[in-house]
Amino acid sequence: MAASFGIFVLTELPGEAGAQVRAIQERYDPKLARLTPPHVTLVGSSGVGAIPTDTPVERIREALEPIGATTAPLTLSFGAPVRFMQTDIISLPLDPHGPLRTLHERIATSGLPFKPSRFLFTPHCTLNFYRTLTRVTERELLALRVTAPVVVDRLQVYLTRDPQPARKLLEVPLTGTGAAR
Repeated sequence: MAASFGIFVLTELPGEAGAQVRAIQERYDPKLARLTPPHVTLVGSSGVGAIPTDTPVERIREALEPIGATTAPLTLSFGAPVRFMQTDIISLPLDPHGPLRTLHERIATSGLPFKPSRFLFTPHCTLNFYRTLTRVTERELLALRVTAPVVVDRLQVYLTRDPQPARKLLEVPLTGTGAAR
């Protein structure tokens, strides 16, 4: 969600995983920690681009509420931190296959408009975005692990207009039945 312009669909990280990510961001990238809650972006940075800013919130609600009503909460795990090619961006990846991809695809095919995306769907949580890393801080970040489960139990929709802080427009709970994975 950082350094962008558009409407993004994400899931904020509750519980222990969110607290661990917040502590890492506060230590290594305080600006990132100040601007956005710990989250995983589902729509806007990969797979499909951001929703155009002139899309009415009610249209977004109408598209996402049926998805939330038929999607059970997910419990996932972060992989080891990775560095995005030729940048100082360090993130925690999630498996781009299985239930998270299904959720992403359902949003992507919901009828909402999306800007183009330059990247394949790569769900992740950003640990460092704004700070330039030294060799020491890069090594430290890449050695960190967030072992707490990642709970995806709601979708948050944010309007982002850098350099202004992101603003939450809508929240849709995942209330479907079935085994959470």
